[in-house]
Amino acid sequence: MKFAFVVSLAVAALATLSSPVHADQALATAKNCMTCHAVDKKVVGPGYKEVATKYAGQKDAVDKLAAKILKGGAGVFGVVPMPANTQVNEAEAKKLAAWVLSFK
Repeated sequence: MKFAFVVSLAVAALATLSSPVHADQALATAKNCMTCHAVDKKVVGPGYKEVATKYAGQKDAVDKLAAKILKGGAGVFGVVPMPANTQVNEAEAKKLAAWVLSFK
């Protein structure tokens, strides 16, 4: 009985960790991304679903988006520029980019 309970807890924990919605929201929150972005609506910058749609099908989308996260950008989603995110390292930028692109 105890074994089945432990197994079901482990399965539930893995499902939560592998869910795209929760996969890197903690990192996005910690790095202040959620101050200007939301998953499904525009805040200051575009929603992540809009970003994922724009980059859908591009082989180098993770690298392109990671570069924009690191260096900033302007003109792709309107006139408000996104500043460089100096608090994010390259590995975190790629992780965040992959997470954003999961919102197809």
